[in-house]
Amino acid sequence: MKILVINSGSSSIKFQLFAMPEEKVLAKGLIEKIGEETSFVTYKSEQGQIEAKEKIIDHEKGVMIILSLLTDSQKGAVSSPEEIKGIGHRVVHGGEEFTSSVIISDEVIAQIKKFSELAPLHNPPNLMGIMACKKFLPYATQVAVFDTAFHQSLSPQAYLYAIPFDFYKKYKIRKYGFHGTSHLYVCRRASLLLNKPQANLISCHLGNGCSITAVEKGRSVDTSMGLTPLEGLVMGTRSGDIDPAIIFYLADKGYSIDEINAILNKRSGLLGISGVSNDMRNLVEASRKGEERARIAIEIFCYRIKKYIGAYFAVLGEVDALIFTGGIGQNNAFIRELCLKGLKQLGIILDETKNNTALPTQECLISADNSLVKIFVIPTNEELQIAQDTYRLAQQ
Repeated sequence: MKILVINSGSSSIKFQLFAMPEEKVLAKGLIEKIGEETSFVTYKSEQGQIEAKEKIIDHEKGVMIILSLLTDSQKGAVSSPEEIKGIGHRVVHGGEEFTSSVIISDEVIAQIKKFSELAPLHNPPNLMGIMACKKFLPYATQVAVFDTAFHQSLSPQAYLYAIPFDFYKKYKIRKYGFHGTSHLYVCRRASLLLNKPQANLISCHLGNGCSITAVEKGRSVDTSMGLTPLEGLVMGTRSGDIDPAIIFYLADKGYSIDEINAILNKRSGLLGISGVSNDMRNLVEASRKGEERARIAIEIFCYRIKKYIGAYFAVLGEVDALIFTGGIGQNNAFIRELCLKGLKQLGIILDETKNNTALPTQECLISADNSLVKIFVIPTNEELQIAQDTYRLAQQ
């Protein structure tokens, strides 16, 4: 069965076409700068590659381009769109209603629209991709895969904030968590590697956005992101955890709510501390050249991760494995080492040689032989997880 995976952003569409259940990628590509004067298209299949520039005015036109690429007479992966039987859509926010992936109906679309209030930058473009695919591929089973779904197993003690309970009842203000599709995928892989289906795991998704999830017997029981992706770890441009009174203090200094929102989401994190970059690769290079603020940014980043690892160790009581994934987690051995420094008392012991020789594109065990907790590097594959869920639902 041919399954198309769509990740529709505000000005981009990422896509992959899978043959299922073989889990083989037949084609993949990216459309960038949708709505701008010049859009960029990249496409790759076994038959070849295509790169193009053209004006793509909206997501509907973007989906049309994707279908034309997939059916290209020379480099396409299918002979006609009718071969695509299922389409899996990444949807960022599913609120409390969705605890797993679902076949998209009018009711599901209405719910996704409702949750746009909680994810105004993500759900609306996710919906654009859904509506375009429904128009051009009406015969295919459309499936929504929610970033928040994996974390709906959290208990009230983990997801409620200590603010008046009426705010939860009226406005559903609570911890939702994100990166759920990534955490789910790498935790399933870790369980297979451990040969333990109900493992206790701590999953560290570290990239420009970062989150940590505590998984007990295969279920998410706590996670670092909250009502929005702003809570938790220090990230590329997001502050992560701060004293909420900072917001009031800045407001008293004359900053508007919109300005404070932009500061905490776009001008903080690694970028805000270092003043150099939000890219960890640039910061490591700058730190080695003696840039003090870059060094401090790296240390704060790793210190916060270490604190969360310790906290989630306490939550779980017993941990089978720790997982690193995401752009930083998979690629940066130095950051992994710094995050785990001093955790031997918890039974977390890194093998420096294994860590330094780990390949970012392969699943690797990097813990020492005497480590009570296994440490894995597992490349995330959200697209494959979405394809798996879509294939399962499309067969029903």
